[in-house]
Amino acid sequence: MAGRINADDVTTVKERSSIEDVVRQHVTLRPAGIGTLKGLCPFHDEKTPSFTVRPALGTYHCFGCGEGGDVISFVMKVEHLTFTETIEALAGKVGVELRYEDGGRRDELGAGRRQRLLEAHRVAEEFYSEQLVDMGRLDARVGRDFLRARGFDGAAASRFGVGFAPRGGDDLTRQLRARGFTEEEITLGGLSARGSRGLYDKFRGRLMWPIRDITGATVGFGARRLFDDDRMPAKYLNTAETPLYKKSHVLYGLDLAKKAIATEREAVVVEGYTDVMAAHLSGVRGAVATCGTAFGVEHIKVLRRILRDEVDQAPARVVFTFDGDAAGQAAAMKAFGEDQRWASQSFVAVAPEGMDPCELRMSKGPEAVQALVADAVPMFEFAVRTTVGRFDLDTAEGRVQAMRAAAPIIAAIRDSALRPEYIRTVAGWLGVEIEQLRAEVSRAGRRPSRSPSGPPTGPGTPGGPPAGPGTPSGPSGWSLPVREEGDQPWDEGEGPLEATLPPPDLRDPIVRVERQLLQALIQCRGQFSLATIDALPVEAFTAPAHAAVFDAIRTAAPRSGGLSSVAWLTAITETAALPVRALVQQLSVADLPTRLDTETGRPPQRYLDALVLGVHDAHLSRQIADATAQVRRLQFAPDPDPERLRVLTTELHLLEVTRARLREDLIP
Repeated sequence: MAGRINADDVTTVKERSSIEDVVRQHVTLRPAGIGTLKGLCPFHDEKTPSFTVRPALGTYHCFGCGEGGDVISFVMKVEHLTFTETIEALAGKVGVELRYEDGGRRDELGAGRRQRLLEAHRVAEEFYSEQLVDMGRLDARVGRDFLRARGFDGAAASRFGVGFAPRGGDDLTRQLRARGFTEEEITLGGLSARGSRGLYDKFRGRLMWPIRDITGATVGFGARRLFDDDRMPAKYLNTAETPLYKKSHVLYGLDLAKKAIATEREAVVVEGYTDVMAAHLSGVRGAVATCGTAFGVEHIKVLRRILRDEVDQAPARVVFTFDGDAAGQAAAMKAFGEDQRWASQSFVAVAPEGMDPCELRMSKGPEAVQALVADAVPMFEFAVRTTVGRFDLDTAEGRVQAMRAAAPIIAAIRDSALRPEYIRTVAGWLGVEIEQLRAEVSRAGRRPSRSPSGPPTGPGTPGGPPAGPGTPSGPSGWSLPVREEGDQPWDEGEGPLEATLPPPDLRDPIVRVERQLLQALIQCRGQFSLATIDALPVEAFTAPAHAAVFDAIRTAAPRSGGLSSVAWLTAITETAALPVRALVQQLSVADLPTRLDTETGRPPQRYLDALVLGVHDAHLSRQIADATAQVRRLQFAPDPDPERLRVLTTELHLLEVTRARLREDLIP
């Protein structure tokens, strides 16, 4: 696995990536003042534009839902990518060759070679699609008949990129060579293979489904057997593991389903390519499928990120559809074995008569597929019924055995408040006393839980899930984002997360001035001297959140010489405490309430000086008021301390002199 991306390369990618260009791919932006663009937020429904972009600083913020950040965070959220995937995607677009901490590259490919392999797959997908609709190809007719027999027309085939691999043997290979691809590129991506007579097509005489990654780039293919004389007996063949394609990390249809999954917070896991097509065409837009492998841990990580599957979120919903046969039950029980990895509740949907979504759509219509998903039963219920179904409940021995088998499943329920209700329900299914089952569940809860496959996998056991579902928590209830393996590690020295800071009270005029000064310091760094920033104490900011932001600005300021606006903002953000990083991004795009110079886009210097004076003067005035009160209390004390009175009077005088000089310096 590749190491951490070089930090300088991350900075280069960020500075070269135009946030305006990236956001315009998803949002219609219009000018909203000098240096500011606005549009409708892509992260929540709104009618009045509140999504603000400031290209000079490379930041965005929605004043409706609170989402904000830089070009990296925008792509991560809108495309549902990890940090590493985002940097690699942006690097490919701006031509940055990434270096990794261990000296390697992702999948041992450079950005240029990776793009070449992706382009070869795009050409292959285009070629296969053209063959399917070529009425002159008699062998392709079998593929078209296969699709029609399952209720898919030409529009459906085009929507999912379905194609046909000719039976000739080297049709695709010749096409790729004609397009300038080398033998190494063609074979490395798994599109062709070497034989005694040279290169030959890896897939021949099969119906082809392009397998795309989360960004929509084709990284492999799934191929369905059509002809009886096919020398490969397997009904389905998938691209072998390549530098582009890792089957344990890819979900078929995710590029089409990710938006619906994120919006509706429901993912539907089906078993095959045609099932994904049938589900989407039936209105179940969050359907995905694995590609020739069982649903596993890496797939869970991908879906959790898109679903925002965290303990402090409203529960999401994950529905698995399985065939009603023994293999389907085994697959469902394997999924139940991983159920503790979800914070969301998972469900199982088994169609009547064991039909899959494709068959269900054909026989009973799209509404039946929707009903299948809507009527899914909790994974827990399915697991219990499947487990106890192995025993003869007509005998006392069978009921006791079933009770003992079901007890660990009930004990593993994450929400302890649900256990009493489930105990009553399962006791009724088994025909045993509630107290009898409750005692068995209690005993099972004290033993390491076992997955349906056997070995202990309970919380805290080796190889088992972490203790407690969802994301790990820091002090004071702060939730840490899920960090995927291979992502950038947290910054060194972040330490425990701080407690929640109260939001600044903008009804207070002093707090409003503090906010404007922070905006100006972030947006107009070049108009403030380092001496001005140093002279202003952190304590001058009355709102704790404002003080935390200014502390980050003061810390980053000595290193700001020669930094671009984007790099300056990055320095502040990386220095700021985690609870106020979102506030930094918000302040970077918020409009200053003053007229900007039409040529430079800068606010008047008098306005900025007035902000510094306002915050500093208010702080000194508070100190003077406190010192004056102490002097008066000491003067009227029964036994005043002359030395203490002298010290306080001197301090008061110095504060008044400091305030007078400040006003002279900042007010011409």
